Amino acid sequence: MAEPDEARKFYAKLMAANARSADPRIEEVFASVPREAFLGPGPWTVFAGDGRFETPSADPSYLYQNVLVVLDADRGINNGEPLLHAMWIGKVEPKPGETVTHIGAGTGYYTALLAKLVEPGGSVAAFEIEGDLAAQAELNLAAYGNVEVVHGNAVTSALPPSDVIYVNAAVIAPPPAWLRALKPGGRMVFPWRPAERVGLAMLVMRVEGGFACLPFMGSWFIPCVGASVAGPEARVPTRERALRTRSIWLTEDKAPDRTATAVFGDVWFSSRPIRARR
Repeated sequence: MAEPDEARKFYAKLMAANARSADPRIEEVFASVPREAFLGPGPWTVFAGDGRFETPSADPSYLYQNVLVVLDADRGINNGEPLLHAMWIGKVEPKPGETVTHIGAGTGYYTALLAKLVEPGGSVAAFEIEGDLAAQAELNLAAYGNVEVVHGNAVTSALPPSDVIYVNAAVIAPPPAWLRALKPGGRMVFPWRPAERVGLAMLVMRVEGGFACLPFMGSWFIPCVGASVAGPEARVPTRERALRTRSIWLTEDKAPDRTATAVFGDVWFSSRPIRARR
């Protein structure tokens, strides 16, 4: 195997290339944050294709590939695919001085990347509902002075005003409080799971006039507690309709109209675009 630093540097180049971002710091942070520091002692169990495999040894170089690493098999909790996260980070473009809210932080690996990208002057509030994971994240992130780990449910907790909201648990719709927490010009990325067979990554931008959005890739995450079950009155979209979504509205601001692609209580999705002027 390659030396861990060498493997991590090459992995970082691949992640940055797939992020499709002009920000050179993405490569830098993937190269500087050791993934193994957030995953417990090896060997590790990884997912690839439809299979689950144990790494041949505790050599960290095995982690510098596009694999999910099992954190808790019984609960279906993993450290997700680095390639997906590189693409998501490239979409939300965290900048120095910004405030990030990370929902579903797990043991903190992707929180650490976000924390470095908002230095200097920025901060990350990392929400994790599972007590054991939150405690481990707090230990893993102790050296990151701009991170606060919150053991709690982000659906029922107050979120700080945020430039970026980075969600790693699937929702039928973002709770209204998440949308309101976005600052003007703020970005949110979340796994949209409005129906059993519909799983999409959704990018949201708070612009003048509302919340512009764009579904940009397939995405499957574990359900978000408190925001993953549709009520009987919901208007659930097909995948085709979901893909046409271009804006999100609060029903208190605007009632659903004929452009609605999905309706979930206080939040609805529309095929009508909003011109983004950030």
